[in-house]
Amino acid sequence: MEYKFSEKIANLKPSAIREIFKSLTDPTIISFAAGNPSPESFPVEELARLAAEIFENESTTALQYNITEGYPPLRAAIADRQKIRFGETMVKDSDSVLVVSGGQQGIELACKVFCDEGDVIVCENPSFIGSLNSFRSNGAKLEGVPMESDGISLTELENTLKNNPNAKLLYLIPTFHNPSGITMSLEKRHGVLELARKYDVVIIEDNPYGELRFAGDDLPTLKSLDTDGRVIYCSSFSKILSAGMRVGFIVADSTICAKMTVAKQGEDVHTNIFFQMLCYKYMTTCDLNAHIAKINDIYRHKCNLMLECLDKYIPKDKVEFTRPEGGLFIWGTVKNTDDASNIVKLAIEKKVAVVPGTAFNCDTEAKSPSFRLNYSTPSDEQIVEGVKRLGEVFNSL
Repeated sequence: MEYKFSEKIANLKPSAIREIFKSLTDPTIISFAAGNPSPESFPVEELARLAAEIFENESTTALQYNITEGYPPLRAAIADRQKIRFGETMVKDSDSVLVVSGGQQGIELACKVFCDEGDVIVCENPSFIGSLNSFRSNGAKLEGVPMESDGISLTELENTLKNNPNAKLLYLIPTFHNPSGITMSLEKRHGVLELARKYDVVIIEDNPYGELRFAGDDLPTLKSLDTDGRVIYCSSFSKILSAGMRVGFIVADSTICAKMTVAKQGEDVHTNIFFQMLCYKYMTTCDLNAHIAKINDIYRHKCNLMLECLDKYIPKDKVEFTRPEGGLFIWGTVKNTDDASNIVKLAIEKKVAVVPGTAFNCDTEAKSPSFRLNYSTPSDEQIVEGVKRLGEVFNSL
């Protein structure tokens, strides 16, 4: 039969990153295209021990239905950790915490409860493809605002908000931005909040990478600076414990959490309880801070190695790279062009995969002079060899 899909899904393009994954069956290809945490970062032995304890002592709870809001001890532990990390203004109590099935679900739920068909969501341009596709699938229209070296352009942001009175949400990744690796300055964080108040929009602060700082100084979250309850803070255990667990969390005004809870009930009833219990046990019986410090040692080394290789093998007059202080990504921008798609194709011919900047555009038809590199997944040897191959691409132009 001929299937008649909904308009919002029929026109939705698959994630370029996921499509690239399908092509990486060739073991000779070095992939800088992933966004995965390093396998070295998984605390396997501790998780195995805690899992055995849960099944021995609390198997019924782990295997039974539970409440949509999330495993209560975990919600309380999250609230406590957020206060310790970012101050008392970050979260009121556990009623302001909702556990979700990965940070992606939290972003999607925020869109669902605030946006009607055709409402505008303002985003950094470029931005995370998973969130952009989630917004598109809910019928929202996207307006992109260009990035500067210290975060979103405040001038362009105000112009965009002024020209889009039906803008409902402002979606931001202020810390170790995906895909650029840029961190928004403190001045701009205050500026963003001022504009959100002026134009009465709700902010989604997506912060899956915030714990992964290996250089520079911590900055306050937008949520911790929020005085009127307009920031929905979204984070996850994916980058600090396990991406496969799919355990994330929202910190927001309890009224927002209540609405998102109702929306979540229609999606998956509740997030996997066993993995919620496992996260709680790790948080409260293991040294999470020490574990995160070990992860950051790994990523500091990998990032520095990739940057050293980029400096050595890529001509500086042809490409400019961001120099992140944390997170998982480096952003390359090719000079004297508005379209780097040919570079991505030539790189694949050299058996190295990068993600084209077009994958992160709010406008799916727009070109991009940029591409994204990931350093968390490849080995040291792959980083060196892969960047050498990229250098061959640029030197051959």
